[in-house]
Amino acid sequence: MNFTLALAQIDPTLGDLSKNIEKHLAFARQAREAGAQLVVFPELSLTGYSVKDMNWDLAVNVRRDPSVFAPLIEMSKTMTILAGGIEEDEHFGLYNAAFLFEAGTVRSVHRKTYPPTYGMFEEMRYFNSGTSVRAVDTALGRFGVLICEDLWHISLPYILAKDGANLIVTLVASPTRLGGNETQLQIDRVNAENHRAYARLLTTYIAFCNRTGYEDGINFWGGSSIIGPDGELEAKAKLFDEDLIVATIDESAVRRARRFSRHVLDDDPSLVLKELLRIQQSER
Repeated sequence: MNFTLALAQIDPTLGDLSKNIEKHLAFARQAREAGAQLVVFPELSLTGYSVKDMNWDLAVNVRRDPSVFAPLIEMSKTMTILAGGIEEDEHFGLYNAAFLFEAGTVRSVHRKTYPPTYGMFEEMRYFNSGTSVRAVDTALGRFGVLICEDLWHISLPYILAKDGANLIVTLVASPTRLGGNETQLQIDRVNAENHRAYARLLTTYIAFCNRTGYEDGINFWGGSSIIGPDGELEAKAKLFDEDLIVATIDESAVRRARRFSRHVLDDDPSLVLKELLRIQQSER
C-alpha cells in the first residue's frame, strides 16, 4: 500500500504534557494539509527527554485511562499519529514508549528495548527495558517501530524486516556531539551511513525522526530523514530547527529493491537462531 509519511521534527517543552499535545496537534494538521496519512514525532515528544524524577507524573497507563491523550485519539480518526511518551504498565513499571494512535484508538505501544546508560545517558535509572519487538498492522500497512538506541542494535531492524515491515520508523532524541575539525556534523554523517546500510540490506524504508532544541543543557541536532529501500535519501530535515518533511512510501519501490537484491528474502532465520543459541550456550 502506498501512502504519504510526514516526520514532525519538533522542540518539546520539558514536563508540559498539555502544551506538547497542542504542538502535536498543530504539526499533525500541517502534515495532513501536506497530504500525509501518517505523522511521526520524536522520542519522548510528549514529555521532553530529560524527565528524570518527573517520570512518574508524566506516565500514562493507556489500558486503564487513555483520556489524557483524548485530543490525539480524536485527531487519529483522520490520520495515523506516532508519538513518544512514558507508559506505565499494569505493575507500575515505566517505559520510554512510542504510542500509535489510529482510528480513534491507541492501536499499539512499543517500549524502548535498549534504554542507554553510559556516557551522558542514564535512562535505566528511570525506565524499564521493553522485552518485545514486532511489526504492527495498521490501516496503512505493516511497519515496525523502534526508539533511538534500538536502531543501533542490528538485531532489531533485522527482526522487524523479517516480521514483514516494509517501513521501519525510529523516534529519536539524539544529542549533538562535536569532534575535532569536522566540517560536517559527524553524528549526522554516521547516522546517515547506518540508515542507508540498513535500508539497502533489509530493502525497507528507514524513517529517522529526531528532535531539536535545547533542554537541561543538552542540544538536539534534528536532521530527520527518510531513506528509500534502495538506500537513497528521499527527504531530509533541517539541522537545529523545527521542521516537517514528507515522502511517499511506495510498496513498488520495496518490490523493485527486493528483485534486485534478495538479501532479506534469502536470509534464513532458523540458521541465525541455531547459531545464536550455540553461542549463548558456549558462554555459560
